[in-house]
Formats: sequence, structure tokens, C-alpha cells
Amino acid sequence: MMRLFILFLILCFGSLISFSQSNPSFFKNEFGFKTENDAYLAIKQDRYYTNGLFLFFRSALKPTAKQDTSKVVKKIWSISAGQKMYNAQSGYVPNIDFIDRPFAGYLYGSTSLQWLLKNENVFKAEIQGGIIGPSALGEEGQELYHDIFGFYELNGWQYQVKDEFALNLILNYDRLLYRSASRKIDFSLPVEARIGNTFSGIKTGVLFRTGGLNPLYHSSATQSNVASYKEAHVLDKEFYFFLKPSLDLVLYDATISGGLFREDKGDVTFDNKPLVFSQELGLAYSQKRWTLNFSLLFKSKEVKSSAKAHQYGIIDIFYRFN
Repeated sequence: MMRLFILFLILCFGSLISFSQSNPSFFKNEFGFKTENDAYLAIKQDRYYTNGLFLFFRSALKPTAKQDTSKVVKKIWSISAGQKMYNAQSGYVPNIDFIDRPFAGYLYGSTSLQWLLKNENVFKAEIQGGIIGPSALGEEGQELYHDIFGFYELNGWQYQVKDEFALNLILNYDRLLYRSASRKIDFSLPVEARIGNTFSGIKTGVLFRTGGLNPLYHSSATQSNVASYKEAHVLDKEFYFFLKPSLDLVLYDATISGGLFREDKGDVTFDNKPLVFSQELGLAYSQKRWTLNFSLLFKSKEVKSSAKAHQYGIIDIFYRFN
């Protein structure tokens, strides 16, 4: 994943140069990445959800002759690949007694389809297929990351959860609740349902945005900046501050409890907390070709153990092209 990340940066700068002479009014395709890491908080913390790296490609589908764009503004198809790494209270534990959250890796690929309506209701369905356990290369990924940045040696991955293939369905729904007459403030309702043998649960909350806002059918809030035609009522630049408090009903988390269908789940597993509260706050910026987001996410305890609450930073960078 790290090599793919470096390759992506090279491609972005090359594309920026090659497309510098053109300035179309919309862009159909988008390629980018998201990185999540507790190191972004600069508090010398390396525990629990310690790193995530994700690559995305999205494309706006052309409206069909029968499609009524007065109701469905657009549809977006996307594919992605990602890797998540989980540690105990540190990536180095002296022995098994110090593990308060299982070591675990999750590697997956996914495809999704999104429907964006003019009334700013947004629907998305995603299918993920992958694996947890040693075959997810969590240990190798973290070792590479630590070698590149000169961090400490690791110890504890020998106790990670055992392999299990992963199949998960994720359903998302966003609904606009309120927008001020000045269009500088709005509230929306995001809902996510997860069904699968790796992650199962329901999460909902409220997204508050203030600043220069685009409608939810063309915004970084819903990853919908691509388009197959020039859309009305869309700002060339979107820049806003956001808050997103959420409550998650967690039915199952295989990175905590081990593979759902395995008897031997691993040397150390725990039960997950059924209710997890999170608060995300950050800044989002988009213009014609680029989206840049930075946010901090604070979560309550996720594990029925001595593990503490957790927090990490999130960086999104996306580049659009035709």
C-alpha cells in the first residue's frame, strides 16, 4: 500500500502538469487516497486503530435517455482498496499480558454505486471483499511504515487474530435536514448500516457544516464532486468547517473478537462495546480538480478490556480528470 501511495503522488503531479492548459467546467473521474493515523495528532500515540490507507477511483455515470435529472442528479460508480492495522496499547508489547486490544489487519477491495437526488437525499451501496488475519499483511505494512519513518521495532503481531475471509455490505443514506437562507450553514443526517462477518452494526449522527457550501449531490461531504455534465447551483470552490457527532451500535467487530465463523479466533480476543460514541471535526476544501480534507476523530472505548478511548487524524486528497 505504501508503494501505491508513492506511485499515486507521482501520477498526480504528472497529471497536474499535463492538464494545466485545459480548464473544463466539470470532471467525470476522480482518483485519490485517504490516510488515517493516530500520529497526526502529534501526541506520540501508537495504539488501537493505528493506521489506515485507502485508494479510490470514482466515475460519474452518464445519464440515460430515460433518466429524469430533475430527480436523480447523477449516479457515481467507484472502486477502492484499503488496509487497516490495529495494535494493542502500543505496537511493542513485552508479552501477551499487555495486549488490551487484539493485533489485527484487514485488507479489502470494494465496489459501490451511489444515487444522488436533487432533493439532496443520497443513497449508496458498497460491497467489500477481503481478509483479516496474517494474510491481510498488517504486520508487514506496519513494519514498512516504521522502517520508512525510523520508528521503533514491533512486537506483538505473533498474537494477532487468525485468518478469515471477509464479505461485508455497507449501506449509506444522507438526508438534508436544514440549510440557512444564506446557504452558509446546514445540518444533515448520515446513516450507515454494516452487514457482514467482519463488521456489523448501525451508525447515525448529525453533520453540521458552515462556510461555502455545495449541495449534498456535489460535495466532498458525500464524495460526489465528479459529474458527467455541468450542474446548476454548484460553487467552483467549496470550503467549510464541519462537526460530526455519531453514535454507533456495534453488533460485531472481527478485529476485536476474531473471525465470526472461526472456532480458533486467535490468542487474544475480546468482546466489543455495544455502543461507541465518536466526534469528528475538521476542514474540507474542494475546487474544480482537487479535494483536500483534514479532520480529527475522537472515539469512546470500543473494547471490553482495560483499553482506553482513542483518537486519530484523517487526511483526504483527491484529483479529478476527464
